[in-house]
Amino acid sequence: MATPRKVCVIGAGLTLFRRRMLETGKELSFEAVRMALDSAGIERKDVDMVVSGSAPDAFDGVHMKGEYLLDGSGAYKRPYSRVFVGGATGVYVPAAAWWHVASGMSNVCIAVAEEKMSPLQPHPAYAFWSIFDHDYERQLGTTLLWIFALEMRRYMAVYGIKEEEIAQVAVKNKHNAMDHPCAQLPANITVQDVMKSEPMVWPVKRLDVSPPSDGAAAVILASEEFTRKITKEPVQVAGCGWNIDSTYWTNRDLYYPQYLENAGKMAYKMAGIKNPRKEIDVAEVYDPFDYKELHHMEGLQLAKKGEAPKLTTQGITQRNGELPINPSGGLLGVGNPIAAAGMMKVCEIYFQLSGQAGKRQVKRDVHTGLAQAWGDLMQYSSVFIMRRR
Repeated sequence: MATPRKVCVIGAGLTLFRRRMLETGKELSFEAVRMALDSAGIERKDVDMVVSGSAPDAFDGVHMKGEYLLDGSGAYKRPYSRVFVGGATGVYVPAAAWWHVASGMSNVCIAVAEEKMSPLQPHPAYAFWSIFDHDYERQLGTTLLWIFALEMRRYMAVYGIKEEEIAQVAVKNKHNAMDHPCAQLPANITVQDVMKSEPMVWPVKRLDVSPPSDGAAAVILASEEFTRKITKEPVQVAGCGWNIDSTYWTNRDLYYPQYLENAGKMAYKMAGIKNPRKEIDVAEVYDPFDYKELHHMEGLQLAKKGEAPKLTTQGITQRNGELPINPSGGLLGVGNPIAAAGMMKVCEIYFQLSGQAGKRQVKRDVHTGLAQAWGDLMQYSSVFIMRRR
């Protein structure tokens, strides 16, 4: 089997994350791609392939979403594809772009993810009603929030974790987002603010949850040969991985994301990483709920099982800590336009490794960073690792 070509990320772009953005999905995609091209110092004529990602079409009622977003994504008269794995889409899109470039099919590939959630009323959560089994789950009146509350409760019960410990993640991430120019819900809050916020489905409270958003994000991937023409300090794709578990959440013990451990091992093997806790310098892990940051840290082997809350309490995951987690503010602070949220995390790791994160730049010297997203019915995860050479 031929050795894959080395692939680099050469630019990134990110729109505002907001509710009820006036721009269409096409326009949001265009804005993110235009910023990414400007960041890389190239034009659309230099691009020979585009990969797009967006979560359920039901959000904005536009079917054949891939075709609809094509021209706004810069794919006119170019090979183009759309990938979809629910909330994990944003990190799977650059993985798809990676294999196009690594295989030699493309020299420069745009990876763009878009989400327009606001049109779905009364709440975007209703887009997911159709994912539940019509015989066994819908009869229970199941919602995603209902299931996430079960998962959070199971995680707390197995390890004896308190709500106050989990709330520290929301406090950290919303505070980090105060330095992000695209953030939707930055805030200087306390653990007590989280504890006193409106109950949703116990133990989940309003401030435990990320906000639905509209937005888009994009990165440009290129072959090492092309990258040498525009920069002497490339950010290289070191590894990527993905894994899916059973759709039946009733068949899994929800205290631990085994699917993420599997996806992480795939990416770590490709990147040559033996000890993630020591070799990953900064990570953007998927945090639609505050407990999920902890859950995902453990699945990624950045913390031992049940020990992620301790790392948070000790300040290790702060922006100036030993292992900065979500220095951007994450989904809890920046916003959660499903597919674009995962891509935002890829953008943020690129910004960190290339020294372009501004006030969000972590204090330690960083060489290797990880972005991760989570989707489908709590059973799929995608991982993307980059390294500064």
